[in-house]
Amino acid sequence: MTDKKVAVVTGAAKGIGRAIALELAKTGALVVINYRGSAEKAEAVKAEIQAAGGEAEAIQCDVSDFTACGEFFKAVIKQYGRIDVLVNNAGITKDGLLMGMSEEDFSKVVDINLKGTFNCIRHVSRQMLKQRSGRIISLASVVGVCGNAGQANYAASKAGIIGLTKSAAKELASRGITVNAIAPGFIRTDMTDVLSEQVKKSAEGMIPMGVFGDPEDIAKTAAFLASDGARYITGQVLCVDGGMAM
Repeated sequence: MTDKKVAVVTGAAKGIGRAIALELAKTGALVVINYRGSAEKAEAVKAEIQAAGGEAEAIQCDVSDFTACGEFFKAVIKQYGRIDVLVNNAGITKDGLLMGMSEEDFSKVVDINLKGTFNCIRHVSRQMLKQRSGRIISLASVVGVCGNAGQANYAASKAGIIGLTKSAAKELASRGITVNAIAPGFIRTDMTDVLSEQVKKSAEGMIPMGVFGDPEDIAKTAAFLASDGARYITGQVLCVDGGMAM
């Protein structure tokens, strides 16, 4: 049990998830770092939070597995007594043109990105309803708003998260639970670092502000949506994209 706010961040071992975990810890939350395969990196995030005087725990769970998700959230609630913030960040890409995309590549992306988000909301909502409070924040994407050639599976999963966010917000609002989405544009992460310089230049040309964002830009937005200052904001999709979706 803890007196602190308890925040669960999925896919928090690296990239945007890591930045969100660190930022929420700075606000005083006890952060549960969820990871699927990157145990070493998840433990490094935990150690970084603890070294700064915060509290954190790293717990493995594949969010695309409905039953495993249920056990994961039960364990968190048993250990800490509550869950105040859920950040659905876990996600993958398997890019390719629609005409040549395999069913497996489509399904895998939807299973982790969209179904994983549903699984987590489904299992955390009962506890938040009991508490009559909670913040649910899901990572969509600018491509879920605008679409993108070569990313039909990813765009579909992220557009689905937007629909899921708005529906969950309507269902849960009367119990003091807010549900919002953040739609990042191009953010500097391991995922974008592997892009060629030519692709990066082309991408920058699509961004009115002319530069990629940093993971901290998303993290600070998530921390705001998780704060008391955002108590009257729900069902929204906040594009943090340098103006791409305008």
